Amino acid sequence: MKQKRLFLFAGYNAAGIVDDALVYYVKSLSKFGDVVLVMDSDCPDSELKKVQKFTVYASAVRHGEYDFGSYKRAYIWATENLTLSDYNYVYMVNDSVYGPLYDLTPYFSKIESGTCDAFGLVKNPHRDHPHIQSWFIGLRPSVFLTDWYDQFMRNITKQPYKGAITREYEQGLSKNILSHNLTWCCMYSVRNRGVYNKIKKLYRTKMPFMKKVAFNRNHGALGRQILYVLNHITPATRDTIITSARAQYGEKHVDWLLTKNPFKIMARQIHHAIYKLFIEGI
Repeated sequence: MKQKRLFLFAGYNAAGIVDDALVYYVKSLSKFGDVVLVMDSDCPDSELKKVQKFTVYASAVRHGEYDFGSYKRAYIWATENLTLSDYNYVYMVNDSVYGPLYDLTPYFSKIESGTCDAFGLVKNPHRDHPHIQSWFIGLRPSVFLTDWYDQFMRNITKQPYKGAITREYEQGLSKNILSHNLTWCCMYSVRNRGVYNKIKKLYRTKMPFMKKVAFNRNHGALGRQILYVLNHITPATRDTIITSARAQYGEKHVDWLLTKNPFKIMARQIHHAIYKLFIEGI
């Protein structure tokens, strides 16, 4: 693992807190490269101090441009304070996930051993707009040292709704890569909302992260899958995730979600199935 990596890390916390999960993720990445953390949150210096020793730079100011706005600010700071050509890879990652659930060493080895100019953990194989999911993207110099990438990053602006962010920036980056005769690829391909809903299956295929919103989806029907993952990771990682989830979603909600009662689990699955069938019509 002698490659030199730069991680542009986008964070967010509605309460302006640097929680245990963020510290754990940033600390894990710092073992593999330099981390520039920008949060779309107003965090006091006392909170940022929790993570500063694992970063080359950390800031937290509410800008309202979501993750790509943080990526932009981290990138601009890096261009002004670091020498990008010194790096073998630049990664764009965010804290919409809990983890890593596994040691990341073999993942970096595998994705960096390929020939793609850009790569990620998860591909959304959308019929019309396939793209790398923006919470973990890796770039080679053939991308991050180009004028078009520099322009793409600097032109990121606040969008009127989340779908526009997906279209312009998440899908847009993958489109730009292809339009410049470059290639991209991913380790996993997950259709529709599988990255949120197939927690257990993805973990068993060695997916090293779990989407945070799984804790608040499908009327609690994902609790059993989440509990499976929590029971198979290290106690320290499990405690970090539960502590952070309780702070974000509430202690009562997390305790309710992670029940082991088979009747409650079945009731939630039935509830969600009925909702999908009769409310959403699926």
